[in-house]
Amino acid sequence: MSRRSEVLAVRLEAGARALAEAAAALTDAEWKVRIPRDGRPIGVVVHHVASVYPLEIQLAQGILKGDPQVGVTWDVVADINAKHAGEFSGVTKEQALELLRRNSKAAADAIRALNDEDLDRAVSQSLYGDAPLTAGFWLEDHPVRHSYHHLARIKAALQAAAVEI
Repeated sequence: MSRRSEVLAVRLEAGARALAEAAAALTDAEWKVRIPRDGRPIGVVVHHVASVYPLEIQLAQGILKGDPQVGVTWDVVADINAKHAGEFSGVTKEQALELLRRNSKAAADAIRALNDEDLDRAVSQSLYGDAPLTAGFWLEDHPVRHSYHHLARIKAALQAAAVEI
């Protein structure tokens, strides 16, 4: 483990913990508030963050193998998110929080296993116009940032709904 990978893992854990704490405090009504411009209920989004950690780590591991990311586009991401929302529209708080706990730990553990050479490995990434980007960038922009990104949107949705967490 490198200092850089430890820092990334700690950031991921902090974001997941903040999301979990906010989600745990939600009422049943707040759990169902829809996020503006997204349309998904807060509970589905919490479960979404938890459920994509393994995919985000799998994609990072492809970078480590030197495999260019091909076919990953924002349209593909939108389709995955829409299918997830349909499948998990009735997700409970307990289910989402347990998955968030388990998958964020596994993601942080996977990140901690990396060294600086791993973090600096770059491949072409279709999600970013085939730019050659590093595994470190991918990890920061996806599993590390993901909970922070959605927590901010959840807070804004609750504020717009005149509900505070």
